[in-house]
Amino acid sequence: MPDLSRPQHQAEAPPDDAAAVSALRSGVMRLSRRLKHQRVDESLSPTEMAVLGTLAQCASATPGELARKEHVQPPSMTRIVALLEAKGLVRLEPHPEDRRQKVVSPTERAEAMLEESRRKRNAWLAELVGELTEDEWDVLRAAAPVLEKLAHM
Repeated sequence: MPDLSRPQHQAEAPPDDAAAVSALRSGVMRLSRRLKHQRVDESLSPTEMAVLGTLAQCASATPGELARKEHVQPPSMTRIVALLEAKGLVRLEPHPEDRRQKVVSPTERAEAMLEESRRKRNAWLAELVGELTEDEWDVLRAAAPVLEKLAHM
């Protein structure tokens, strides 16, 4: 298995490592695209769903914090938050320490939508996993925490 604990350019990696990194990138991207199609509410963009998911993890955040977490510019996040508020999926409240800012938090409707989305995606993925061999499932089960770590680095 490649040593991913230190940054390494693919050109510098041994051929086996470079092939593993390429396969990982390709597999994660394809699986991500397929998971995005398992949406509950087609009226929300993937970015809007991602913002709701981030809010579900942190309970509340300022638009600036959300912009940093989602790697978008603050004006873009302001527009996304406004769209979500108009759809009744987030609420804006005054910041407890800085009245110039707002704090964004998900509504119960958003939380229910996210739960249904997770349930649907988990069921779809469980169906796929059911087609793996027991050995493949053991490898994937062991790799899941590593993939989660990579996703948050």
